[in-house]
Amino acid sequence: VIQKQPGGNTVAITESVETAINKIKPNLPDGVVVNTNVFKQSNFINASISGVLSKLKLGTVLVFIVLILFLMNLRMSLITLLAIPLSFFISFMTFRWFGLSINTMTLGGLAIAIGELVDDSIVDVENIHRRILENRKSKDKKSVLKVVLEASSEVRNSIVLATIIIGLVFLPLFQLSGLEGRLFTPLAIAYLTSLFASLLVSLTVTPVLSSVLLSKENGKHEIDTVFVSFLKKWDRNILQIILEKPLLIFSATLTLFLGSLSTVLFMGSDFLPKFNEGTAMIAVFSSPGTSLEESNKIGLLAEKKILEVPEVKSVSRRTGRSERDEHAMGVNVSEIDVDFEANVSRSREEILNSIRDKLTTISKIGVNVGQPISHLMDHTLSGVSAQIAIKIFGEDLDTLRLKAAELKNIISEVRGVVDLQVEQQGLIPQLKVYTLREEAAKHNLNSGEITSLLESAFNGHTVGSVIERQKFFDLFYRFDESSRSSKEGIESTIIKTMPDGTKVKVSDIADVYKTTGPNEIGRENGLRRIVISANVSNSDLTSAVNSIKRLIGKKLELPKNYFITYGGQFEAQESASKKIYLFGTLAIIGIMLILLTHFRSLAIVGQIMLTIPFSFIGGLLALYFSGQSFTIASLIGFVTLCGVSSRNGIMMISHYLHLMKFEGESFNKRMIIRGSQERLTPVLMTASVTSLALLPIALASGQPGSEILHPVATVIVGGLISSTFLDVFVTPTIFYQFGKNASQNYVNKKMRREL
Repeated sequence: VIQKQPGGNTVAITESVETAINKIKPNLPDGVVVNTNVFKQSNFINASISGVLSKLKLGTVLVFIVLILFLMNLRMSLITLLAIPLSFFISFMTFRWFGLSINTMTLGGLAIAIGELVDDSIVDVENIHRRILENRKSKDKKSVLKVVLEASSEVRNSIVLATIIIGLVFLPLFQLSGLEGRLFTPLAIAYLTSLFASLLVSLTVTPVLSSVLLSKENGKHEIDTVFVSFLKKWDRNILQIILEKPLLIFSATLTLFLGSLSTVLFMGSDFLPKFNEGTAMIAVFSSPGTSLEESNKIGLLAEKKILEVPEVKSVSRRTGRSERDEHAMGVNVSEIDVDFEANVSRSREEILNSIRDKLTTISKIGVNVGQPISHLMDHTLSGVSAQIAIKIFGEDLDTLRLKAAELKNIISEVRGVVDLQVEQQGLIPQLKVYTLREEAAKHNLNSGEITSLLESAFNGHTVGSVIERQKFFDLFYRFDESSRSSKEGIESTIIKTMPDGTKVKVSDIADVYKTTGPNEIGRENGLRRIVISANVSNSDLTSAVNSIKRLIGKKLELPKNYFITYGGQFEAQESASKKIYLFGTLAIIGIMLILLTHFRSLAIVGQIMLTIPFSFIGGLLALYFSGQSFTIASLIGFVTLCGVSSRNGIMMISHYLHLMKFEGESFNKRMIIRGSQERLTPVLMTASVTSLALLPIALASGQPGSEILHPVATVIVGGLISSTFLDVFVTPTIFYQFGKNASQNYVNKKMRREL
């Protein structure tokens, strides 16, 4: 097993190791085969990065198709699409400056942002193009530069405001600590870097290219394409009807929102989505004190059982780990790495359950089935390689073992709980040497000297080093096996006393007797503890833990000064969820304050904030119908939606106010319809490019590298569909019904300040 140093590049190191192995292969003895494909994290990393890159490419193609479909103008599409490579270039330069690597999470941040990178440019270039065409038909023509400047200025405040708000809602991700913080902080950095880079592009490059390229068109283009004209006609006819029925629209929207909220009752919750690493790690436990020979027999039998599962390609086993290993364990524990065939029809959970079923036929063993990286994550969270770690704290070891056995029986009733194990704390045979102080004193010996001498004799002692050419060896001494493996051998050991050199047997100065003692004593925060661990299959983590808590409260009685704590993924999930809810709420308050600073009207801000629950409708329904549970990743998707969905509301309402202030429109039905029509194209385009750019990830369920990004994309795509549909119809209706006084006050205040 070869491990890299912290901070090392796994892929590069793996390539170097394979090169070194290829060099030594010719010198290996006959019959020795080195298989380097048993377990390589680089395979998972390469598959993950390759998968995310392919989705980035597909997302870019889909964005371009949407641009052509809506604009039917190659120059406009290219100007808009240019925001993607320029934003990526700025992002990669930023990564280099701050020492960030290109990994699954940073690429995931770019993949989530790719549709939004063109949003600002879409709004800008669409407005510029429309104003240029209107200027050509106007009798009082202006210069192209002036038209571009005015058109760009018209939407600039809204673009900047919307981007700042999206950036604000991502700040909670920087407050995550622990494992979830290490996972999602790079994603947030990549997302925000590319987003603000796209804002810079839209404010600088887009207007310049528009003034150069769009002014040279032959003038035959219409303001709207056939497709857009059809959408506007459809939108106008619906608005004519629903603007007069605000109560019906509001009631229907509220019903949809409450209906989507009800799906929460039928969805479970987990810490993170399940990974698909392409390999599995299976621990097989036998009783403490089991010999290496017996443990090896059990391991061989377990290998044969695992190989009976048709999807298994190969197995490799370690039995026991040395005391100096960072994960030291006795020879009663075997770890089996399992490699799977590339193309399998069954899901990973079904395959792992089949392995569990095969191993249950072996008597008197415990099993923990998982995946290497997932096990490491669990171990990082709780010190136990399992999703759930229940710890009983107390002083007496016998009581701890008794209560742990009771707890195991109670938990076994919970649906979905698998790999249920009590920490391997048991009584094993021991030989103890008890110094007789008075007898030892007669020979000028004390217990400390005797203990030191016997430890060197039986456990060994390093006294120096031996150099043989370029190799170094420790010079180590201890008694031979026959002198230290039996009670009689220890009793007959001779100790030389000082200073007269009298020889005395151990049996003359100490009692040697057979007994039993604990194989290990677990401590945490200075307290003795024992751990009951378990995984979850065919259920969600939160439901399983809540069921466990209910049963423990009813059936388990603990003595005084004994208590239970819950660790593992459940503890991390609770902590991370609380932080996201807290800082997400603060971010929403921050959005309201920013909007209030800009619009100076609670009524207008309240109507913009209504777009957020619009988006939650689709996000919740998308999660429910895709069969996913709530995870930290899906929560981050909802946080992202808060900013993304508010963009269209800002654009729509800002344009209504612009028409009233600069184009002399009165607050009436005609103005609402005109404003909605003029903002229909950018609203639909921004929502479409963002949704379609994320669609490859949203459909990548279970693919390596997309496990964490998949729920984020699912929530955003579903939320954008509902928020866009409702934005187009509900926002104009509500604004028409409740926005008259607020909008007129806003326009009047603006005019007074300018005067």
